[in-house]
Amino acid sequence: MSLAKILTRAQVGVKAPKVTVEVHLSNGLPAFVIVGLPETSVKESKERVRSALVNSGFLFPDQRITVNLAPADLPKEGGRYDLAIAIGILVASGQIQNTEISNFEFFGELALSGELSAITAILPSVMAAAQENHVTYIPKDNDQLASLVSQSNRKSVTSLQEIWLDLQGQQSLPLNIAYDFISEEPIEQLDMSDVKGQKIAKRVLEIAAAGGHNLLFLGPPGTGKSMLAQRIPTIMPQMTTQQALETAAVYSLVGQSVTHQNWLNRPFRSPHHTCSAVALVGGSSNPKPGEISLAHNGILFLDELPEFDRKVLDSLRTPMETGEVTISRAARQVDFPANFQLVAALNPSPTGHHSDKRATPDQVLKYLSKVSGPFLDRIDLQVELPRLTTEELQSTQPEESSAEIRIRVEKAVQFAYRRQGKNNVSLSTKELQLHCALSEADSIFLGKAADKLALSPRSYHKVLKVARTIADLNLQEEIDLASLKEALSYRAFERLLAQLTAY
Repeated sequence: MSLAKILTRAQVGVKAPKVTVEVHLSNGLPAFVIVGLPETSVKESKERVRSALVNSGFLFPDQRITVNLAPADLPKEGGRYDLAIAIGILVASGQIQNTEISNFEFFGELALSGELSAITAILPSVMAAAQENHVTYIPKDNDQLASLVSQSNRKSVTSLQEIWLDLQGQQSLPLNIAYDFISEEPIEQLDMSDVKGQKIAKRVLEIAAAGGHNLLFLGPPGTGKSMLAQRIPTIMPQMTTQQALETAAVYSLVGQSVTHQNWLNRPFRSPHHTCSAVALVGGSSNPKPGEISLAHNGILFLDELPEFDRKVLDSLRTPMETGEVTISRAARQVDFPANFQLVAALNPSPTGHHSDKRATPDQVLKYLSKVSGPFLDRIDLQVELPRLTTEELQSTQPEESSAEIRIRVEKAVQFAYRRQGKNNVSLSTKELQLHCALSEADSIFLGKAADKLALSPRSYHKVLKVARTIADLNLQEEIDLASLKEALSYRAFERLLAQLTAY
């Protein structure tokens, strides 16, 4: 009787828990049994593995074959276990003899011919294997994406025969193939210089990019709300390698690959207002990431905010605070990262503008009440965009470019990180007391302003964080009165509600 143990990994959200494929050959009537909570696609691997071994010229054991996918309480799904099962059979039957097999991990779906097909969610598996210094055997079609994990040791394979030759020491596979950047057709880039006027809105975008603050644009149609939102990634600092890997790992779960050209670019997601809570947050019986996870380390843009279902918007409240979302189902609980920056836009009236006298204050309030107070309380910056004058529209004066704004943003971000090691929106209450201390006079001023505006404790702290970012843009160690006043001026939605309720 022979026993083999082969390592591979499962997919549970963005985590890749280790799975040990135990293959046991014993005497008795020929049979092929897979245990360890396999779903249908895993059970079907029996036929794929059998055909792949035979068509690759290997001997399929005429014995009872028992395959255990441990741990037994972890659900297994997909064709990612095919290669590990096939290698386990070859090792157990003595057709592969390699004393270092415990240092390797195998991933890939087998075709009936013995060739390897790509699998989804390869990045979390390669990242987890790299932490244990294991060499991974992965399909060639997955290798370029996996090469983003710089500390990984991987071998790109196309068939069972190649792996057999490598493990037997007859023909070694190259380790860690390097990939060149592939030139792509130039794409027209968005730039802040495309937007005419709207100096205040551009200033608020700069503050949002420097501090990671959530932002709400109010304004009638045609004032450039969507144009501005689409250009915020062009002024944000480039992602770090770790952030880029986290985001790429989320995309690999849904079969969307990133490339060497765009993997450091921040994602920009703009779901339609008819999307469901599951599409936005994630879910289904087999939990998948939603739009907020696909926007991890990037921008989630919600246009026409009141048109979204109120329950859908309120489902964002917890992820906006915690930076992650937990999907709980009867069978399992899965965590997905969701550290996104929200940019929202709305018309301040169902008719377009609250001052056009086509809707009563009560009708406007009813329209705006579709967005709940607790949701709005989590938005740091609120700014109203005025209609552009004809003179501004026809102006030929060059506007400031994204590159110029980005230089100031990066300086502010570096200034904040040297002080506290994180962006301002992530400061805890205790850190606020340390890094956002005010003079006695400024503290009294902010207290009176908070009482007048009826700010909640959360909104009070958000004003402090915004003021801290404004000071960082000016490279000031302390928050001054001018920074506080500017931060308080960006509360347009609250002022609009106060104006409507005063009638």
